[in-house]
Amino acid sequence: MGLREAHEAMKGKVAVVVGGAAGYLGRGTTIGLVKEGVRVICCDNDREGLAAIVPEVEALGGTISAHYADVTDAASLDAFWDTVEAENDHIDILVNVPGGVARALFEHTSRASHAQDIRLNYGYVVDSCQRAIPLLRKSGNGGSIINFTTIEAHRGAATFAVYAGAKAANTNFTRALAVELGKDMIRVNCLASDTSLARASNNALAREDIERLIALGEDALAKSIEFYVPQKRPPTVEEVIDGVIFLASDLSRTITGTTLHVDGGTYAAFGFVDWPVDGFMPAPLGGALKKLLG
Repeated sequence: MGLREAHEAMKGKVAVVVGGAAGYLGRGTTIGLVKEGVRVICCDNDREGLAAIVPEVEALGGTISAHYADVTDAASLDAFWDTVEAENDHIDILVNVPGGVARALFEHTSRASHAQDIRLNYGYVVDSCQRAIPLLRKSGNGGSIINFTTIEAHRGAATFAVYAGAKAANTNFTRALAVELGKDMIRVNCLASDTSLARASNNALAREDIERLIALGEDALAKSIEFYVPQKRPPTVEEVIDGVIFLASDLSRTITGTTLHVDGGTYAAFGFVDWPVDGFMPAPLGGALKKLLG
């Protein structure tokens, strides 16, 4: 199938975007699908975002049904899926976006924060996929499930321990479900983005981390990303959403059970940092240490 045919085939499809009204990835996913001619049903726990997304989609000539739901509350998420089932005879695409974490050493976290991290980054994905499968089957043409994960699912992410474990569970759950649903031509994949100027300024960073970056000047964060990301810049929102569109479209019709890393090369680098003076190494050598310690 060619690119033009794949884009044309997206028109008229029905997508559920969980977490699709607010945040740069959620809103971006909804807008990206709408621009492809997809009818979107979304939920979010951000009421302002829900109010804003409807006129934005309508201004693009698209169609959206937007609902309040909190994925950390199983009853709230179920109520959303009850509405989806009542109002639609099938869906073609499911995108599970929500996630989040706050940086902390594991010994300083609580059982309540563990439960929150597991639910927000894995548990709701299980529930959402289970509710979606019957509706995806009813399309008669297969479908696509896309679960947002992270690079932290693939490495020992100190100070994000429970979050990393939950995302790893999300990632392997996706693989297993892909095998189960292969006969139905329902593809199940993950999309893993990594750091960005928008994401790195959110609650994942402790207040003292942000304050130290601010003290270094407005370009400090961008400079740190140059060291960390092989392409020297993070992907834009639009570039991440390009990955969603690829996985949702027939261009990826034989791709299932995998993780698409849209990260500028950080997963490939796996700890190799482009240190000042020393170049790419896992740890700084003499030149970088002189700059850091001098």
